[in-house]
Amino acid sequence: MNSVATATPTSLTPIEPTLLTEAETQQKIALALAGELNVRLAQVVATIELLNEGATVPFIARYRKEATGGLDDTQLRNLDERLIYLRELEERRTAILKSIGEQQKLTTALQNEILAADTKQRLEDLYLPYKPKRRTRAQIAREAGLEPLALALWQDPTQDPQALAANYFNAEANINDAKAALDGARDILAELFSENAELLGKLRGYLWSNGWVSAQAVDGKQEEGEKFRDYFEFAETIKTIPSHRALALFRGRNLGVLTFKLDLEEALAIQVPHPCVGIIGEHMNIAQRNRPADKFLQDCCVWAWRVKIHPSLETELLTQLREAAENEAIKVFGRNLKDLLLAAPAGPKAVLGLDPGIRTGVKLAVVDRTGKLLDTGVIYPHEPRNDWEGSQMKLAALIAKHQVDLVAIGNGTASRETDKLVGELLKRFPDMRVQKVVVSEAGASVYSASEQAAKEFPELDVSLRGAVSIARRLQDPLAELVKIDPKSIGVGQYQHDVNQRELARQLDAVVEDCVNAVGVDVNTASASLLARVSGLNGILAKNIVDYRDQNGAFDSRAALKSVPRLGDKTFEQAAGFLRVNNGTNPLDCSSVHPEAYPVVERILAKLQKGIRDIMGQSTVLHSLSPNEFTDEKFGLPTVKDILNELEKPGRDPRPEFKTAQFKEGVEEIKDLKVGMILEGVVTNVANFGAFVDIGVHQDGLVHISALSTKFVKDAHEVVKAGELVKVKVLEVDVKRQRIALTMRLDDVPGAERSMSGAGGAGSGRDSRSGSRSSSGGRDREQGGGMGAMAAAFAKLKK
Repeated sequence: MNSVATATPTSLTPIEPTLLTEAETQQKIALALAGELNVRLAQVVATIELLNEGATVPFIARYRKEATGGLDDTQLRNLDERLIYLRELEERRTAILKSIGEQQKLTTALQNEILAADTKQRLEDLYLPYKPKRRTRAQIAREAGLEPLALALWQDPTQDPQALAANYFNAEANINDAKAALDGARDILAELFSENAELLGKLRGYLWSNGWVSAQAVDGKQEEGEKFRDYFEFAETIKTIPSHRALALFRGRNLGVLTFKLDLEEALAIQVPHPCVGIIGEHMNIAQRNRPADKFLQDCCVWAWRVKIHPSLETELLTQLREAAENEAIKVFGRNLKDLLLAAPAGPKAVLGLDPGIRTGVKLAVVDRTGKLLDTGVIYPHEPRNDWEGSQMKLAALIAKHQVDLVAIGNGTASRETDKLVGELLKRFPDMRVQKVVVSEAGASVYSASEQAAKEFPELDVSLRGAVSIARRLQDPLAELVKIDPKSIGVGQYQHDVNQRELARQLDAVVEDCVNAVGVDVNTASASLLARVSGLNGILAKNIVDYRDQNGAFDSRAALKSVPRLGDKTFEQAAGFLRVNNGTNPLDCSSVHPEAYPVVERILAKLQKGIRDIMGQSTVLHSLSPNEFTDEKFGLPTVKDILNELEKPGRDPRPEFKTAQFKEGVEEIKDLKVGMILEGVVTNVANFGAFVDIGVHQDGLVHISALSTKFVKDAHEVVKAGELVKVKVLEVDVKRQRIALTMRLDDVPGAERSMSGAGGAGSGRDSRSGSRSSSGGRDREQGGGMGAMAAAFAKLKK
């Protein structure tokens, strides 16, 4: 029998909701987090308290290790993210309990189920029958007095539907025959079935495990949607679709060139009854036993699935697929952004920045060792002027005048032609000893036209500001790239398709972590960079810069307390990440926090030396026992960090500066030859492989299967944005501007090979008469990406 028939009067008695106090809610959340993260409750409680007080993740990770038990920044970010989710979950739980309670429909059993729900989806399933909704067919049928008919047939299938329905005719409600009465009863039962939380859970799990997403082109849109060609006849299990394919499908649908649906595999979907209809019948105790009402009830199951449950679950699971794909894309973007921000800086060297152009000329900007703009100009070495000689002479004059160390060449239009111009100049004047470097100019134009650039260079033409950005990003990528909206830096995967709020939150966290990992020179940093320091914001950053401009360079960290609106709490959060080079206290240029200076004083007293005598002295510092210098406030982790910092004060976590050397004579895609081995720079890492700049204005793709001779599950395990790599050219499609590369330098272009190095390219052949399940399956059949250039490139919008 069904749950309505077996319910007792006591179990259906309405109760007032039992709501947790704020303290109880926080304790519940903390316990859940401790279990999820597999850490001690005390660690979670301490971290939540610090976050509630306004402490940032970088500050907690570095300077509150004793309180958190040494949780690292990754654990803390995960904790912070889950804390937000669990707080929202508890808020929604409380709202649902109050809503059902106000309807006087809350029972003890229902409340217990709501209190036990551990996901937002489970909560919404339980709330569905009580959620205020528009007037439905089932509600109209209830108003017509048909609910007793529906429940009677469900509870006792031995009754004759036709005969029983005759008792429920209602001329006012237009129920004039048995068919109308039974249709209304069917609508009531279909809605009841579709609002059963346990049944929905079963069907959701079954459809997720066995569902297939099938797509096809919209008629007449094939030519317009050419880049989605791999999805014109596509099918893959929903649980195996990787994020880039899912996002491609959704983009294709949004553009009106693709349609897709979610159902079971064709062989299952055509079964009678449909497997999901069978699940509904089994759960609701409906079966064919040759009783008079059995066929009517089975038809109700079919109706519930077709009209109510399948459309709802299809929308829900496709939304789940999209959200999961978006989350993965955001993570990919975050990893790439981190690699780019932490790329090796050239350091304090005079740089000549070149922003290449053809008809508009090559824009020039020279910055000194500190990034200060010294000179600007424009040369016209390319068409239509072709002033090659004059351009070289002007470059030579600027290099000599400002003692330039590096020439940074933007990698956009006319980049290789400009690179050739500079290369010939350096051969012509070998005594210059200048190094040329091709630099990504992604986002430079965005910065040039920004309000910040206008404030920084109000008198400078917009076109010249890009050259300044190119020069400075070679000196210090982090300091310059923080001025640009991360979405414009060009290291994302479908960044314009994903949840923009979540994307911004993730990217802000990445930038914050990178800036604070490196540290910031408070006397040279821009307001944009300072704003990313722990505890600071745009207003405080501007105040620091204004104070610096009016009063000169800060001579100590303590002097920051004179900056307007920079209070003690802000100073506590920010001071350890701000550097004062050549100040009155050598510790101010280290990551030792001012609050811990007393620990250093105890170390100096023990050694009977001055601070300058021990900084960088490994032998002396290694002779000390950290345990000697702990106290109630500073434990062993902090003391060890202090000793490490004294050993290498102000160390930069970024790698050594290196540059790629593009092959001479290979300047355009048409210059590429299959089999060429080239040096390049990784510009972007996606789930399906890595894009590499080899100096031909079009990045090539190294499919994930071609990254290594070993199995690769995650491309980020092998390469990262900004890394120098050697690649071999496998295929070139000049017409479609696509280049297939491999980092397996022994690969033979065009040859079939084993898939031992394939890294999750797809799911291969499916069970339907050998049909291909996805573009990933096609990848495998064509050599794991070597012959699948078009399919792989279609995964990412260039």
